[in-house]
Amino acid sequence: MRKLIVSTFASLDGIMQAPGGPEEDPTGGFTLGGWMFRYGDESMDISASGFDGKDRELVLGRRTYQIFEAYWPYQPDDHPIAKTLNAARKYVASRTLTRLDWNNSTLLHGDVASAIIALKAQPGLDLQVIGSGNLVQTLQTASLIDEYNVWTFPVVLGRGKRLFSEAAKPSALRFVHSRVSTSGVVMSTYVPDGDIQPGSFPSAEPSEKELARREMMANGMW
Repeated sequence: MRKLIVSTFASLDGIMQAPGGPEEDPTGGFTLGGWMFRYGDESMDISASGFDGKDRELVLGRRTYQIFEAYWPYQPDDHPIAKTLNAARKYVASRTLTRLDWNNSTLLHGDVASAIIALKAQPGLDLQVIGSGNLVQTLQTASLIDEYNVWTFPVVLGRGKRLFSEAAKPSALRFVHSRVSTSGVVMSTYVPDGDIQPGSFPSAEPSEKELARREMMANGMW
């Protein structure tokens, strides 16, 4: 069975909305679009985290698909990211779109979780989600995500669409590896690790000497 991998940019407080530009996603009155711009540098390998779609099939939400579709097909043919994204097979989760103009694009019909389960069972390349916050939350609730690539930028945004909402299913993650860019971006990979196992740290039992001291204090002998 092929994996479903999620890759996203996030602020230190977990906001993933509109990292690339002011007009990318202003919904909810979000005014800080483009917050990742100043932190880009050559130490960031976007291919390693699947952001370029190389050797993957893409699964995108409606808004991310429309942002990509309006930009990448119009870039030069020798642009490395445009080349891989344009060539990749793309599956789009949307209740409103009826037509997809970007080549190699297929609309997912019906329940998106069921559609993804069917795709994962098919032979082929791993499935790659980029951005697509609402879709990620749906897939997380259905326990369908096999890997998270989260690039955490040293900014606090305060409000906006989050990677994990208040309705997120509680679950544990296992850290796989991370790197830090020269601009301070922490590029980490996690995989699901089952349910959270609550517990508590045992309180230290007082020594015999401490018990004797407490008894003497209680009896006014100290």
